[in-house]
Amino acid sequence: MVRIIPMASSIRPSLSSFRFSGGVSTSRFGLSLSPLRLPPHLHFSHLTSTVPQSHFFGLKASKLLKTAGTRVGMRPVGNVVHASTATAQETALEWVKKDKRRMLHVVYRVGDLDRTIKFYTECLGMKLLRKRDIPEERYTNAFLGYGPEDSHFVIELTYNYGVDKYDIGTAFGHFGIAVEDVAKAVELIKAKGGKVTREPGPVKGGSTVIAFIEDPDGYKFELIERGPTPEPLCQVMLRVGDLDRSITFYEKAFGMELLRTRDNPEYKYTIAMMGYGPEDKNAVLELTYNYGVTEYDKGNGYAQIAIGTDDVYKTAEGIKLFGGKIMREPGPLPGINTKITACLDPDGWKTVFVDNIDFLKELE
Repeated sequence: MVRIIPMASSIRPSLSSFRFSGGVSTSRFGLSLSPLRLPPHLHFSHLTSTVPQSHFFGLKASKLLKTAGTRVGMRPVGNVVHASTATAQETALEWVKKDKRRMLHVVYRVGDLDRTIKFYTECLGMKLLRKRDIPEERYTNAFLGYGPEDSHFVIELTYNYGVDKYDIGTAFGHFGIAVEDVAKAVELIKAKGGKVTREPGPVKGGSTVIAFIEDPDGYKFELIERGPTPEPLCQVMLRVGDLDRSITFYEKAFGMELLRTRDNPEYKYTIAMMGYGPEDKNAVLELTYNYGVTEYDKGNGYAQIAIGTDDVYKTAEGIKLFGGKIMREPGPLPGINTKITACLDPDGWKTVFVDNIDFLKELE
């Protein structure tokens, strides 16, 4: 068990804290989170920023385009554009491979913060790392996990005053937690009044023992029987409409590694594990493709994942080059100067990239 260092009560604004407009959260990072289907008086606010073009990989590409156009005239414009894009992508890939990236935390909304904290600490063995209440903006955040935020993947819960229920939708799958004894963990959860939706047993088509439970808001957790691991909070499962497209995007734009794939034709689905290191030691994304299903309802409960990077400007340009959509241009956040950028993948899943040095300063 990792010793949790107590946090100071007077903590500065966190990286992923939320701002509100009309009582509903948007990301402090400046992107709007999953649209909330709430009463009309609740709405989101948006932040914008101007990004110096000199930070972008595209600068090299634009220079190549101008030079090529001067030398050969206008006829081979199509080839020049293609060559310029290819050069920019190659430059981006080289940099992404060197970038120090790590999954920092996953953000989602809950209807009763104290109830959820009680369930996660008593039933799942997590620690409450820190909590901050901002009454003037009508929200509270709580960070929970199995170790300090500077070295572990953690959960960030958001409670919006007066909102007690969210639609999880059909796109979000589950979170994964590695435990040494699934049956024993399930017994404890049942004793605490938790809901077990799949009793302990081998996974279909395999030997790994798993079980499924639901938290008080209906978010699903897969308990995975595994030996001691430095990262018990080990998975976030999201459904996608084109698995090959998603694998390519996460490999190139996010710099993740395809750790493994598993096809299950009997149950008509395929999964791909993506991450920044072996899944027994790191948190990973589990992307699931259900045969013939290309679109899902994302609901308004799940929000985003945050990932650390050495340079948000280069990260944003790389995401653009490989088909992602930038929702918040790279730059410092007003007031705390933490540099971030936010994007959508081809399926519309949100991710926030945070400057690594700024992240550590925030945790101080």
